[in-house]
Amino acid sequence: MTNPAVPVVATDTKPTFRTRGATSALTPGKAVAWAFLILLMIATVFPFFWMVRTAFTPAAELIADSGRLIPSNPTWINFARVLGLTTFDEAVAAGGTGATLNFFRYTANSLIFAGSIAIVQTLSCAMAAYSFARLKFRGNGLLFGVFLSGLLIPGIFTLLPNFALIRSWGLLQTFPGLVAPMLLMSPFAIFFLRQFFLSLPREVEEAAMIDGIGPFGRFFRISLPMSRGPIATIMLITVVGMWKEFLWPLVAANTEGTRVLTVALQQFQAQSPNTSPDWTGLMAAATVTVIPVFILLILLGRQLVQSLNFSGGK
Repeated sequence: MTNPAVPVVATDTKPTFRTRGATSALTPGKAVAWAFLILLMIATVFPFFWMVRTAFTPAAELIADSGRLIPSNPTWINFARVLGLTTFDEAVAAGGTGATLNFFRYTANSLIFAGSIAIVQTLSCAMAAYSFARLKFRGNGLLFGVFLSGLLIPGIFTLLPNFALIRSWGLLQTFPGLVAPMLLMSPFAIFFLRQFFLSLPREVEEAAMIDGIGPFGRFFRISLPMSRGPIATIMLITVVGMWKEFLWPLVAANTEGTRVLTVALQQFQAQSPNTSPDWTGLMAAATVTVIPVFILLILLGRQLVQSLNFSGGK
């Protein structure tokens, strides 16, 4: 008995391998894109670099070293005199005016101002965003549109009404009056968090609803823990925005006990109105002011980038 013939199919195919270089070849379009990105990066970083470079330049050599990228005789004296670590005579001898910056006091004021607004505003905006995303009630879309219309109003338009309101409450030159106008609501934060809450799976919340958990329980026990990335992003954006706020703290709380760092920089320069600007001291003060936010961005920068992908539903 013979076995039936089994057709044999000859295959001449060879395995193909895709090399990494085949997809990463430099094309003219990519070269133009990279050149544009490099120029944009230089234009963004160079002012910060020049600020730091000026801060390390001796005041007497500021003009002579104006064409150098690196000062010929870098020094720490500008930082020392700004922070009050030198005597009046030493500061004047270094080219300054003897003005100092109470850095630690004003840093604490800025942390209270920016931190309190970031915490309360983020929580209130998260609750509002969850309501717009999950709760069904009459006028939901219209009310959300009204909130979004706040993005069209420049902040300068609300300065005088807020000032009049805070003055009528007797809260000028106090921390409650300083944080009150920005404490509860941010149109951008509501919009950003609402879009994320819409991307969360409904099945988890529906299961919690079957177990008898109400809206507040579903928000605090389910949605909020799943939204740690976007929540941290909004808090970071709010802290940075409030840290650099100048006009409102200038008019609402400009005393020693409530003055923030941005206003203190202006006061530092105003202490020498009859002389030429103390550029080296001002740049040293600005550099010191940027350090806390720079550290915060380093620690939370990756969280910021990841949360922008709206990956919380995974």
